[in-house]
Amino acid sequence: MPTPLQTLIASGTKLWLDSIDPDLVRVNREQGATGATSNPIIVSDLIKTGRFDDRLAALMKQGLDDETVAWAVTDQLVKQAQDVFAPVWAATKGNDGYVSFELDPLLEDAACPLGLGDKIARYVELGKKWSAGHTNRMIKVPATPAGLGALEELSAAGVTLNVTLIFSQRQYHAARDAIWRGAQRRPSLDKFKSVYSIFISRIDVYTKKQVPQLSPAAQGQVGILNVKRLWQDNESWWKDKRLPLKQEIIFASTGTKDPSEPPDKYVAALAGSDIQTNPPATNAAVQELTGKVYTRTVDQLPPADVVAEIDRLVDFVKLEEALMSEGLQKFSDPQKALLKLIAEKRRSLIVK
Repeated sequence: MPTPLQTLIASGTKLWLDSIDPDLVRVNREQGATGATSNPIIVSDLIKTGRFDDRLAALMKQGLDDETVAWAVTDQLVKQAQDVFAPVWAATKGNDGYVSFELDPLLEDAACPLGLGDKIARYVELGKKWSAGHTNRMIKVPATPAGLGALEELSAAGVTLNVTLIFSQRQYHAARDAIWRGAQRRPSLDKFKSVYSIFISRIDVYTKKQVPQLSPAAQGQVGILNVKRLWQDNESWWKDKRLPLKQEIIFASTGTKDPSEPPDKYVAALAGSDIQTNPPATNAAVQELTGKVYTRTVDQLPPADVVAEIDRLVDFVKLEEALMSEGLQKFSDPQKALLKLIAEKRRSLIVK
């Protein structure tokens, strides 16, 4: 009997792990995962285990400062995961098997002294730097004014992009259009690949607090409706481009935040196409649902009355503004915490 994750993959979903923990990457690859994503929280959690103290000490002995150590260990961990998924990338000719590398979140910190133009230039510089020499590494850029402003140049330079922190149609269109403009400046589109990470559960957390008047049938469905519409938009827009590789939606933030909801709420609702980046705990919970079989649901919208209610009561412009404000703090704070953690490690490790 196939496992639940095997049926999810059989439905047409690409399963990417929201972690670069070497042990979890190995286990989830065995379970069918074909890619992974990273961020500073993941790197911090790994460093806290003490499993990578030797790596940190070796980097520190080279005289590297805390920020350089942070990026070096991140680069190593991402590269290690890339090696695991490289055979997938080769077998699919570049359509799968990627690991995402997030650019410096401190560019979005409120204390960042750079103006918009300088931030854009820095994103372009870092994107080229961290993608150089890699085939199956995606560069993760946020859908902020600076991040969006860097996408065309990065795409034109041949960088494979994962645009993150997308909550709205406006952000998705801005990202997609910029990347496509850049792609058309390439000498060839044979290796052109882009993905768009749409955050889901955070939207439902927001509406439960800010739009409590939604009916029980509609509450908790806003994130699903939003991402399914964007998935349909993405499918339709790229259809006539006839590209060798698929430009895909990443269904991100798929872990349920409400313990009263099934752990596979979003997994089940979005099965059948594109990419799910599930937290390790979500994949583990799915595997425990013995006998569970996932079938294609990604193209099935909620009932018409639920859709009409959500469209009537939810202000998506206000939603995007609130979630981006919150998201930027969640974006930059973990990098600060990572740097603080490395400073603490430096004091505790014996560096000879």
